[in-house]
Amino acid sequence: MWGLPNIREASSVYKRMSSREYAVVADSEGNLDPEYLENGKVQETTNPSWRLSLPHVLVATISSFLFGYHLGVVNETLESISLDLGFGGNTLAEGLVVSICLGGAFLGSLFSGSIADGVGRRRAFQLSAFPMIIGASLSASTKSLEGMLLGRFLVGTGMGLGPPVASLYVTEISPSFVRGTYGSFIQIATCLGLMASLLIGIPAKETAGWWRVCFWMSLIPASMLALAMEFCAESPYWLFKKGKPAEAEAEFEKLLGEFHTKSAIAEVLKSDRGEDMETVHLTELLYGRHFRVVFIGSILFALQQLSGINAVFYFSSTVFRGAGVPSNLANICIGIANLSGSIVAMLLMDKLGRKVLLLGSFLGMAFAMAVQVTAASSYIPSSGALYLSVGGMLLFVFTFASGAGPVPGLLLPEIFPGRIRAKAMAVCMSVHWVVNFFVGLLFLRLLEQLGPQILYSVFTTFCLAAVVFVKNNVVETKGKSLQEIEIALLPMD
Repeated sequence: MWGLPNIREASSVYKRMSSREYAVVADSEGNLDPEYLENGKVQETTNPSWRLSLPHVLVATISSFLFGYHLGVVNETLESISLDLGFGGNTLAEGLVVSICLGGAFLGSLFSGSIADGVGRRRAFQLSAFPMIIGASLSASTKSLEGMLLGRFLVGTGMGLGPPVASLYVTEISPSFVRGTYGSFIQIATCLGLMASLLIGIPAKETAGWWRVCFWMSLIPASMLALAMEFCAESPYWLFKKGKPAEAEAEFEKLLGEFHTKSAIAEVLKSDRGEDMETVHLTELLYGRHFRVVFIGSILFALQQLSGINAVFYFSSTVFRGAGVPSNLANICIGIANLSGSIVAMLLMDKLGRKVLLLGSFLGMAFAMAVQVTAASSYIPSSGALYLSVGGMLLFVFTFASGAGPVPGLLLPEIFPGRIRAKAMAVCMSVHWVVNFFVGLLFLRLLEQLGPQILYSVFTTFCLAAVVFVKNNVVETKGKSLQEIEIALLPMD
């Protein structure tokens, strides 16, 4: 994991330094630190140790584990919940228990940027844990539908706040040469959380009140997140943005080691235009010079959802049941495919790059969806159609998890300038939740009216459209520092 010497011109950095920032890399007489400067250039001979930042990244991914856990916690337990709380057979109430999290998640994601910029990344993680602790406790102890809905809504707000902050934090604290690998941990943690909820929920149909245990169990990782964040580093980029260069230097040293601290500070200052303290307005993101990157991010998340991934998850139980596979085993198969794809993404993210993974993923998803279209054809024998449908579904989940799932959450914080990063992520995640909601709302009705063959053909078209969009609009960020990406995408005025 050691790279070749990387030398960067430093002259433009010093012209933009304030006296307080200049003091970080110069002595009291104004002479540049020899460790920082060699022959007029910033000297950086090796990559920093990935071990220093790894513990902080792992703590941050607990929020993603919780996200996956709460997405899946009602899958195995919904029938028991409805019977115990007196709304068994009421499909509207059951649908609300499942989907009300989406409303809370939209609200949480909408304000995630302001919260992350206002109180910092660490405190934002802790704020995301608190509603999940309170909401899960309320859901576990309630005796009414209203209490369950309120608890699920509160959990949803934490679910909406956690993922965008995790993407921000992991991007900002990771060394560039492993940033893609660390970003993949978010998707892996989500898969593990989903699988954990399914496994813990297995006894729910046979053991009275077990669903309450499932909710209580989520308090353990949520409490761990809130407590462990007290000992994690704050994002140095956020500290610089708040005018705290000395504290940022200390955090860089904690994350990268003393040898790489000076060059990391120089990189931050290189992209500083003296505007970081200005308030970012929504209008600035929706039109103006930042519109293009926000547009790319929003469309990426929209295409991710329009590819049909949630429809596949919704319909998977029916397909597997038709093949004689019990629902528990079906969920495990889907979980294994999801986790396997995420591991592939982790191994390849910093080797092949983000753009290559996205292109390969959407192409693979288009092929898998085409297999589903073929399976729905009347020309295929029923036994063959069943195998094609199951195989296409597993292939779709695998290819989604290997690129389209994890890459947008990592890529977008990389391409967004530091000044708008948190609020731009909030806008894009809000688009994600809105599209997610409408896909979930309309899928079954469209399936009834159009049939699986036409509907899956529509999803195939969206996957192919995503390939074209990625090819023409997405830039490769593999191995580049955040400052190099920012300067390349948004040249100084």
